[in-house]
This record gives sequence, structure tokens and C-alpha cells, in this order.
Amino acid sequence: MSTGIAFERVSFAYEDALVLDDVSFDLPEGEFCLLVGPTGAGKSTLLKTVNGLVPHFTGGTMRGDVRVAGRAVRGATPADLADLVGYVGQDPLAGFVTDEVELELAYTAEQLGLAPAAMRKRVTEIVDLLGLADVRDRALAQLSSGQRQRVAIGAALVAGPAALVLDEPTSALDPTAADEVLSALHRLVHDLGVTVLLAEHRLERVAQYADSALLLNGGKVTAGPIAEVLAVSPVAPPVVALGRLAAWPGPPVTIREARRHAAGLRERLTGLERPAIAPAQAGPPLLEARGVTVDYPGVRAVDGLDLAAGRGERIALMGRNGSGKSSLLWALQGTGKRSGGRVAIGGADPASRRPGERRQLAGLVPAEPADLLYAETVAAECEGADEDGRAPRGTCAKILDDLVDDLDDATHPRDLSEGQRLALALAVTLTAAPPLLLLDEPTRGLDYPGKAALAARLTQLTAAGHCVVVSTHDVEFCAEFASRVVILSDGEIVADGPARQIVAASPMFAPQVAKILPGWLTVAEVAAALEADGDVAGG
Repeated sequence: MSTGIAFERVSFAYEDALVLDDVSFDLPEGEFCLLVGPTGAGKSTLLKTVNGLVPHFTGGTMRGDVRVAGRAVRGATPADLADLVGYVGQDPLAGFVTDEVELELAYTAEQLGLAPAAMRKRVTEIVDLLGLADVRDRALAQLSSGQRQRVAIGAALVAGPAALVLDEPTSALDPTAADEVLSALHRLVHDLGVTVLLAEHRLERVAQYADSALLLNGGKVTAGPIAEVLAVSPVAPPVVALGRLAAWPGPPVTIREARRHAAGLRERLTGLERPAIAPAQAGPPLLEARGVTVDYPGVRAVDGLDLAAGRGERIALMGRNGSGKSSLLWALQGTGKRSGGRVAIGGADPASRRPGERRQLAGLVPAEPADLLYAETVAAECEGADEDGRAPRGTCAKILDDLVDDLDDATHPRDLSEGQRLALALAVTLTAAPPLLLLDEPTRGLDYPGKAALAARLTQLTAAGHCVVVSTHDVEFCAEFASRVVILSDGEIVADGPARQIVAASPMFAPQVAKILPGWLTVAEVAAALEADGDVAGG
């Protein structure tokens, strides 16, 4: 009998929509397994079957058996399984029930009826294991995103579960914070024998930590070693795509493995033309911000920042969590608080305009895309966007089709996956085609094809004279999309220049291809250079 996580002929459907189709797999105890699949494939649904959220809180029809550490899950509620399965959702804040770190960690122990001495011991062990000693007395609201994610993991671990399931745990984190969280999970697997099942779209971050993978596509699951699964997956990190292009064996899934294969490809690329670096000022001036300051109680989020941007620019705004990126975007759009300075978009200050007029100057997609969605169906959202944006009927729906395939327009927005909901919010905002488009972490929940489609759509907008500013931790999207990179730290700009120059000089923000082939940013660049030289397979 499996001591890890086992699925035996599991099927699940929402009404007539089949999500899991006769799924069977067996993860041994102490396995770190990565769940991959296209946006909307049902990864979140599969994760929630492990701890009983599906079908007890979602509805739907389920068949088959799920076992964790030998215990049957089907028929049990999440409360019944709290000592067996720890679950961490996409938004850790939504799962917190207290206001302070230590109280949050102790809450589960209290619910399980542990004696005070045992509770203190358990909480201290979790604090030490996850590196939370410095923040154990702090309020949750004062923590960085990476610290909050570790607290959420700690809260799930207090009960001593045999398995931990996590849904996109690094999606809102900068590269350094993501590494901290993944390293903590790696220790849980190797030191405590916890079975970890993790869904993530940013595979370039996680693949190096995983022992195995599950590919969920079309309701079916393919299970196996990480390299074998990614070799056949429709979504794969750049290092795997580069390995496919160069016909490397494996293909390699880590930078270290790829570099060992790359000597021949580096030699083949020597002297071949790289894409030209896009100029920092691509067109007539559009945005001018001078001395922008944003203050919150006890915190200066943006500190007298100057930023100018022209039409046609594709700007990636990067920096660690808490560096001021989101505060700057809201200040530029005019809805957010501005303590000082001035902003002009085409000569007009958006803060002085009514909300409808403001959106015509600058459209902003927030980090929580559901904040923009109010209608009962996807179709109604699109129709409303066409009307509000004074666009031809069907414009929003066409943009949405470019971002996500096979989305039922009768679906309620709250029933969409995180990635689908984000794509809908993007489509709604893009329909009005404002001259300045601001996006806060737009690739959360999007797979690689979805991100490529988004980059293509944004590039089309800039070619038509719009300016796009994207706040992102996604270095691979930055490499594909940006002509210019602006890096923030403590509310100030610390680097600003052409994308190739900035990311190549930063180990933290360098994409995978640049780490393997210095001077090159994307697999598409390499493929185009080899094709132009008459050699598609350059290994």
C-alpha cells in the first residue's frame, strides 16, 4: 500500500464538464512532484481532491479512490484530513485566520487540541525549519510575500501532515523569495519525508527541485521522471525547449545540465547576428512622471521617482517584493494615492480626470484580476467591455481567444481558473486600447503559450503607438516581451536601460537562455539565428 499519494481511476466533472478522466498514479513517500499542464487543464482541481476540498466545497461528481499515507480521502472533509494533508492555495492571505505569525502557526495546533507545551514545541520547530525566527512576533500584514508564503506553509505543517499540496506557491514572488520557498520545501522532502505535490506555471523555477512530474492535459495524466514528462509536455521551461531545439539528450531540465551540453551550440552561434537592442525611447513622449512619491503609514513606497516613457515602448518594471512596483503603477494610473510629484499622460494628469476618462488615458490590470470583473458570464463581461471601450462588437472576445483557448463564454468569471480569470481581465482592459497600458504581474497563472500570446498582443499594441509598462517577477516573460527594463529598490530606480543590457548584467533577473548562452535571451532568438544560418539543430 502506498505511503505517499495514490490516485486510482479518479474521474471528476463539474456538471457536464469532465476535468479528470480516469486518473491513476502513485507518488511514494518523500517525493517532490511537480504538476504541470496548460492553463485551465484542471491542476487546481486535482490538488483539491487530495485534501477533500473537491468535491465537498466545489460540488461536482467524483469517482475512484484517493489515498494519502494509506488512508482513504474520499468521503472525508478537509477538517477530517487536517492531520494528513496540508494545503496551501494560490493566495496565502486568503487562508490566514489570525493577524500575527505565531498566532497563525499555533491556530491549527489549538484546533487539534494539543497541550500548550506540545504546541509551543511544534511552533518553534516549524519556525526554525522555515527560517521564520526573525518574524515570529510580527503582524502578517508587515511581512513580504515570500515570508507570508512560508508562514502559510508553516501553518499547513503544524499538524504534522504526511503530504503537502501547493497551488502556484511562487507565482507572486520575486526570484530570490521563490528560491527561499522552494528550498524550504526541498528540506521538508529530504529531512522529514513529507510528500510534496506542487502545481506551478513557472517551471523554470521549480523543475530543478522536483523528483518527478505529472502532466495533466485533456483530463488525462502522464506520470514519470521530471525529464521524461517535460520532454513530451506541451508546456516546458526554456531550458527544455532549448534542449529540444539543439537535440540534446534528456532533454536537460537544469541550467547545470544544459551548460554541459552547450559548448557546441555556443561555438555554432559565435558570429551569428543577435536581434538588435531596442532603443530606450522608441517614439514620441507619452508618459512623464516627476518626483512621484507614495506614502503609507510608516512606509515610503515610492521615493521621489522620475520616469519618462514614449509611445511604442515595452517596459518591464522589476524588483524584489516590496520595492514599490505596484504603488508606482497605481500612482501613474491616477487611481492610487500620490503623496507628491506630478504625472502627465499625453499632457493630462489622470488623477484629475473622472474614472471613465482616466481609463481612456491609462488602463491598469491589477494583481488580483477579479477586481475588474462584475458580470455573471464571460460573454457579458466581453459585451460590457466592448460597450465601455466603444469598440466594435466582438473585440473583447477576439482578444480573449488569443490569450486562452476553448473558454466557454457562458461560464461565470468566479468559476474560471486563475489564469483564465487573468486573461479575461486583460481582454477587458485591452479592449479600450488606452495609450498607456499598465499591468501588475499579468503572467500569474498563464502557461508558456499563454505568455507568448500575451507578449505578441502587447507588442502589437506598442507597434500601433501605445506604451506598455508591465510590473513582473517573470524573467522569462521579460526576456520575450521587454525592450526596456526598469529595476526598483526601496521605491527608487536603481537601473534603467535596454532589456538585453540590464538582464544580462543581473544574475537575479537573467533568463535561462542567457545563463546557458551568454548574450542570448530566448529560445526563439537562437532558433531564428540558426535558421538564418541554415542550421536548425545547432547542437
